[in-house]
Amino acid sequence: MAAVQKYKLVFFTPTTSTSTILDHLFTKYPQELGKIGNYEQCAFITRGTGQFKPTADAQPAIGTLGQLEFVEEDRVELLVNDQGQKVQLKNAIQELQKVHPYDEVPYDIYKMEEL
Repeated sequence: MAAVQKYKLVFFTPTTSTSTILDHLFTKYPQELGKIGNYEQCAFITRGTGQFKPTADAQPAIGTLGQLEFVEEDRVELLVNDQGQKVQLKNAIQELQKVHPYDEVPYDIYKMEEL
């Protein structure tokens, strides 16, 4: 059995969608996402302003093609507990893409190291 590998998944979302996305992810993957020891549904959320300009080929959920848009967004960080083959990590990203309102989901993945 492979050791659990931990990753930090960071994504950005309009503030109006944060709770819906987290509720969905935590319900779908309660042991894999946001579980730290005896705590579950753990996340760190930071508010900020995102900007983007949709090109002609975009299908923006917010904003207008060709116009610079500013949106109040949350940066959401949560732990992904993966069984070693990145299956749980890939599942989490696929599920995030299904439930997220943006056609291009902005996310980062960081491999966590044990000391």
